[in-house]
Amino acid sequence: MATDDVPPIPHVRRKRYRGTHPRSFSDKYKELNADEFAADVDKVIARGQTPAGSHRSICVDEIVAILKPAPGDTVLDATLGFGGHTQELVPRVLPGGRVFSIDVDAAEIARTEARLRKLGFAEDVLRIRQLNFSAIGKLLEEAGGGFDCVLADFGVSSMQLDNPARGFSYKNDGPLDLRLNQTQGEPASALLLALSEGALAKLFFDNADEKHAALIARQIKKSKSPINTTRQLTDVIGVALQRMPELKHDNKTLARVFQALRIAVNDEFGALDRFLQKLPRVLKTGGRVAVLSFHSGEDRRVEQAFQAAFDAGVYSSIAATPTRASPDEQRSNPRSTSAKLRWAIRSDLSVERS
Repeated sequence: MATDDVPPIPHVRRKRYRGTHPRSFSDKYKELNADEFAADVDKVIARGQTPAGSHRSICVDEIVAILKPAPGDTVLDATLGFGGHTQELVPRVLPGGRVFSIDVDAAEIARTEARLRKLGFAEDVLRIRQLNFSAIGKLLEEAGGGFDCVLADFGVSSMQLDNPARGFSYKNDGPLDLRLNQTQGEPASALLLALSEGALAKLFFDNADEKHAALIARQIKKSKSPINTTRQLTDVIGVALQRMPELKHDNKTLARVFQALRIAVNDEFGALDRFLQKLPRVLKTGGRVAVLSFHSGEDRRVEQAFQAAFDAGVYSSIAATPTRASPDEQRSNPRSTSAKLRWAIRSDLSVERS
């Protein structure tokens, strides 16, 4: 067939949505294509919101000031996410330095790597690996024996929170999954079936300080059918709280229950404890670490681990108090409000590397 005879590709109309602005994740086609609609994305950010499918890195200036990355340094970003922190770190270690960035999320790491490679960060200066931060010891040989700087941001990324298919938020209906790596483990829906009422109540209280944990756990176990979606879980929690009108639409309770399940499904506290235990062994003498947490249980673990290592002489200096996002950042990015940033500096005390 001649080229002129090939029929044109028919135009497919974009799905219509109600109102002047799309509400569902899939309809936000401009926000999901930042390169093509940069001006529209800037408008979303100017409103103090995070564009769908992206993430706004928190405390960037404060982290750079703490880590002091310099040309020739070997740096680890232990939680790559959208790559905002990595993007700031790479230019600062050139020439001669390298940044290793790791993440456990198989779904997001490919997108982030493609974005960063497009910016010109090649493999010789930026090495991206799919790895849980609790396994940082596996990078030692490739990194040449240790890191000058380590960053860990333990917040769940906006890409994960906003995508209904991941099930991280009560705000959108989707499968009740909550796994950071959807190729491993079981989703939150399976956890609700497996745990007893008492175990669920303990989980909600221990992981999120939810004071109505027992009431919510009882209602979940009374459910006549499996709870497989975020909407179903939200409805069950609403039923549990309906006797208390002031709590019937308590979004903080919803957020705490989802947070508690996410922490359990991904063994986040266990992974954090293993990371903090291995951290001194991957830091060079004088190496600096910055840790950004968003949960009181995480921050407490970081504070205690840093203090114990400081008392043992492993760290020469640690943060006396956590650094918070600036008032301007909190106003422009509300998701930074709960962030706590702590740091430590490795002493010259010899420890066995493993």
